[in-house]
Formats: sequence, structure tokens, C-alpha cells
Amino acid sequence: MVMEQFKPLLIGIDVLISILLMLSILLQNPKATGLGGIIGGGADFGGGYRTRRGLERRLFYSTWILMALFFFASLTTFALIKSG
Repeated sequence: MVMEQFKPLLIGIDVLISILLMLSILLQNPKATGLGGIIGGGADFGGGYRTRRGLERRLFYSTWILMALFFFASLTTFALIKSG
């Protein structure tokens, strides 16, 4: 089968996307200092809301794109392994 040759490639792509997704999540700045910042116990009186600008905005949108790619790559890999 031709699809059997794509399994290691799809698994490798899945692992690469998952590593990039973890990095993009870890690089983002936290908006509030946990539950205390959300309720109002922190020193930030803004309620934890800030506008994303520049690099932070690109990182935020790239996280969503990587999440969608990871979802579809995982479904494709699962379907390929399940079928054969």
C-alpha cells in the first residue's frame, strides 16, 4: 500500500507540530496573575485584559493555527493507522 509509506511521515509531522505548539504556548505572556488577578486580589486593576500588539498578536494567532494543524494532522494519522 502507498499509504503505509506516509505513516512515519505523518507521525513526524504530528510530533513537530506538537513541539511548536508547546513552544508557542509557553512563550505567551500571562494576562493575569492566576485566580487572584482575575478576582481583583492582584495589583493589576485592569482585570487582566490587554490588547495584543505586534509580536504578541502574531504569536497568539500562530498558536491557533498550530492548534488547528495539530488537530487535523492527528485525525489524519489516526484514520490512517485505524484503516490499515
